[in-house]
Amino acid sequence: MPTKNLSKGRVFAILPAAGSGTRMGDPLPKQYLEINGLPMIVHTLTAIARVQRIQTIVVVIASDDVHWDPMIARHGHGRGDGHEHGQNQNQNQNQQLRDRLQVFRVGGNTRAESVLNGLRAVASEFGENDRAMVHDAARPCIRSELIEQFLDELEDDPIGGLLALPVADTLKRGSADQRVEQTVNRQQLWRAQTPQMFRAGLLGKALAGMPEATDESQAVEALGYQPKLVIGESANLKVTYATDMKIAQLLLAEGRVVTR
Repeated sequence: MPTKNLSKGRVFAILPAAGSGTRMGDPLPKQYLEINGLPMIVHTLTAIARVQRIQTIVVVIASDDVHWDPMIARHGHGRGDGHEHGQNQNQNQNQQLRDRLQVFRVGGNTRAESVLNGLRAVASEFGENDRAMVHDAARPCIRSELIEQFLDELEDDPIGGLLALPVADTLKRGSADQRVEQTVNRQQLWRAQTPQMFRAGLLGKALAGMPEATDESQAVEALGYQPKLVIGESANLKVTYATDMKIAQLLLAEGRVVTR
């Protein structure tokens, strides 16, 4: 087990945004779909940019992405309340985001590959003990306050961890023909969310050894570690289907995001 405290490293964020989002049924990659007048990824970036202790925000996009440049030129101001105070706040947020934003066209075939490529892209800037906080571009309802709480929870943790929620629903294991095969005991089961944060050196090693991992925690677990579970929020949903967009629209309306 690691013996060094996570608190000794700096914090940087990685957003893997190279996916196509085909399950949304829209030809435009889902991270660029608009929610209440702003692309999904702008909502996400704005929330992260409000957290001052995150020194750099790394966005990993596909090498052939044609949407990023016009999107950030038009919408890089972030989100606000639409009033004069909100406009001034937007200008400040815009500067905060642009000062810390780094974009790399190194998206891989999988999420794990994209995150690993992002880590490698900033390897000369951040050391092995710096902390890489990975967040889904498709979780636009994340609150800056929740990110702050998450960072506080992991301040002295030697491994790292993830936002997650205890499973509340009854779980069923189904057959190929959609028949119930078994009711699964939900005791001690959690739904993983993001952010997920680990030391850059540990995370890079984990992802290199498990490119098929569906999240960072899974790769770290494969090395024998037990990441910390930090209570998340139900509002921090991952937009995957069209119905999720409608929920996100309500949560983000006028800057309102409800807690669990």
